[in-house]
Amino acid sequence: MSATCAFPEGFIFGGATAAYQCEGETHGHGKGLVSWDGFLAERGRFSADPASDFYHRYEQDLALCERFGINGIRISIAWSRIFPEGTGTVNAEGVAFYHRLFQACHAHGVEPYVTLHHFDTPQALFAQGDFLNRATIDAFEKYARFCFAEYGREVRNWFTFNEIWAVASNTYIEGTFPPGGITGRLDQALQCNHNMMLAHARAVLAFEEAGHPGKIGVVHTLEGKYPYDELDPADIEAARKEDVLQNQFLLDATFRGDYAPDTLACAQGLAALCGGELDIRDEDLVCLRAAARHNDYLGINYYQSRFLRAYDGPNILHHNATGDKGTERYALRGVGERVNKEGIPRTDWDWLIYPEGMYDLLVRIRLQYPNYREILITENGMGAKDELVDGVVDDPYRIDYVRAHLSWLLRAREAGVNVSGYFLWSLMDMFSWTNGYNKRYGFFYVDFATQDRVPKASAYWFAQVARTGVLM
Repeated sequence: MSATCAFPEGFIFGGATAAYQCEGETHGHGKGLVSWDGFLAERGRFSADPASDFYHRYEQDLALCERFGINGIRISIAWSRIFPEGTGTVNAEGVAFYHRLFQACHAHGVEPYVTLHHFDTPQALFAQGDFLNRATIDAFEKYARFCFAEYGREVRNWFTFNEIWAVASNTYIEGTFPPGGITGRLDQALQCNHNMMLAHARAVLAFEEAGHPGKIGVVHTLEGKYPYDELDPADIEAARKEDVLQNQFLLDATFRGDYAPDTLACAQGLAALCGGELDIRDEDLVCLRAAARHNDYLGINYYQSRFLRAYDGPNILHHNATGDKGTERYALRGVGERVNKEGIPRTDWDWLIYPEGMYDLLVRIRLQYPNYREILITENGMGAKDELVDGVVDDPYRIDYVRAHLSWLLRAREAGVNVSGYFLWSLMDMFSWTNGYNKRYGFFYVDFATQDRVPKASAYWFAQVARTGVLM
């Protein structure tokens, strides 16, 4: 058996979910409102109810995990199901639901990896500025402390946030997340990055202070950033700036506990493009530095990489939410323009399929941040317009996508990177934010009218990999 195709003993073959995207029951059982509820209702396009009805059908989904060799599941706790207003009164029914869910995970032999925040700040806190308001950092720490104490016997693997950059970018640069319509505010996006990392650090220190068993980390969505013309200094600079925005700023905060001089200078320059400046306080850095010693692992959500060309025109931001290939456009004044590279395939949503980029990021982290301990690929997957035909979903494109990424993951392990698990996004088809229900990622097809589950061809293929530990 070649080492290039074998996974180590104990490797996690997982599936990922998120509370708002799969649970349904967005207004029931004492749950408070989140920013998405009103945002979606105003637009009248989609609703996250019932989504995949995971609130009632988690036993069915966990049984599928057990049947198909999936030994880990990413689950997020809905903050407003625990604290309907973000702070204050606890919703006992919500607390009990997650106890039942985590106990069911263990009954089916599926280890829960639990995220505290997955794009769903309670509306009461969101209305006061979300994480641009430092009071939300205080509220998050209290919520985290509660969850650690309440679920510590059932949960050993914690993540504070999912995709801080996605929150920052989609809210303040692209304007596709609630409240909608804010665009090009690089200063607010970077401040959001910093404040959420500060909230992460405070939660990590609370976890360590209380002596809870298990591991804790954060999930970042990372992308390789490459110059379109690798010999053009202007394109190289465009790639560097976008790398700082999405990758370097957050990785520095995670592993250094501060910002390298070149990182900070670039970030301050980007904030100044919008007439803003960053509020990074000395006491923030003390907290970040202390927490950097206690990050047990990093979750990486990797879907694609970007090729950047220099650009200094007006902002042009068009989000492809429908799967109409070729409609995505992203150009930021003073940063760069994302362009397609010849010979690299794209999904219908214009996402580049470039597994080599994941390898480059993994090796980069090993070399640039040697104090990292462990990495999990916490999301990777391909959104597609899957069809159920005669009771079967044939998705060879997803098998090819996952196989390629797992192959590069194994190459990264050979290069010395400690990658200990892989979670497909997503376990089953779910509600997909601005994409609604048209974009399907799951191993298990969901008929949203009947809530029936149908394993796709990719699920059968993945089961063989998980059971044998060999990439086929």
